[in-house]
Amino acid sequence: MTCEHISVILADDHPALRVGLRVLLDREPDITVVGEADDGDAALALLETLRPDVAVLDCQLPGRDGVAVAAAARAQGVPVRVVALSAYDDDRYLAGMAAVGAVGYLLKNEAPGRIVAAARAAMRGESLWTSEQLARVRRWEAEVAALRESLTEREREVLRLVTAGLSNKEIAQVLAISVRTTDFHVSNILRKLNLISRVEAAVWAKEHLEPR
Repeated sequence: MTCEHISVILADDHPALRVGLRVLLDREPDITVVGEADDGDAALALLETLRPDVAVLDCQLPGRDGVAVAAAARAQGVPVRVVALSAYDDDRYLAGMAAVGAVGYLLKNEAPGRIVAAARAAMRGESLWTSEQLARVRRWEAEVAALRESLTEREREVLRLVTAGLSNKEIAQVLAISVRTTDFHVSNILRKLNLISRVEAAVWAKEHLEPR
């Protein structure tokens, strides 16, 4: 039976891994690697210009990570099937990739044949998610929702301003409250979210403050 030909883009910041994946995929008669990228911006540019059937995206690309690349491609209507690839079996990336429509999440230490099979399954529109992975995604999303709901409306306002880069003094001026009150809100936010720094809080807010 003749298979539909599959065009693939590889995005990973480790050259040796990309070479290995290219060799692995290009030796298949129905698969062609049409482009490679070593960072998120380059990956998104290739998706926009080459419009491949499948993108194998590392979750931890420099610049835009794999989740951000997949989200941007989806927002721009790029009809690509994303297979997430990661060195880490991480609930955060599992949930992120599921939320942006990736068809599956594979680990880099899996058998090479799994990558080939994943490209073909993705092309057929099949889901590669396991029931265990999906259960972990649901649990992660529930935990994030609980953290989000633990914040008061004022704390959310403060967190949005922290994310915008404002200092506590500037936040106090915007909200017409005292700096001491602002300090109190920021401390509460960090405690509730189990975070250490404002930078971590800003990253959390960008990913989770508003429900998807």
